[in-house]
Amino acid sequence: DRRLYSCNNCFNPVALSDDLISKAFLAASGRAFLFKHAMNVKIGYKVDKELLTGRFTVADIYCAKCGEVLGWKYVRAHDPTQAYKEGKYVIERTKLVKK
Repeated sequence: DRRLYSCNNCFNPVALSDDLISKAFLAASGRAFLFKHAMNVKIGYKVDKELLTGRFTVADIYCAKCGEVLGWKYVRAHDPTQAYKEGKYVIERTKLVKK
């Protein structure tokens, strides 16, 4: 019995609780979670952004069912000490419901 995190807008499953790395991330809306993997999402265009922990190449992620922006994917860390985030997904807590 695997627990799921789903889109708060349409209840499409987007992440497994087994893939949750951290609940200690921040996004514009407040708390956010870092996941190893995400599912049923579309990945937007890559852009360089200055975030709280440095400069990154990121891509917005969208719910594949309803199109809601859920968070972002770390594509590349410009600081080697932040490289562990590469390929991981940040999803805003307000965009999720746990099932």
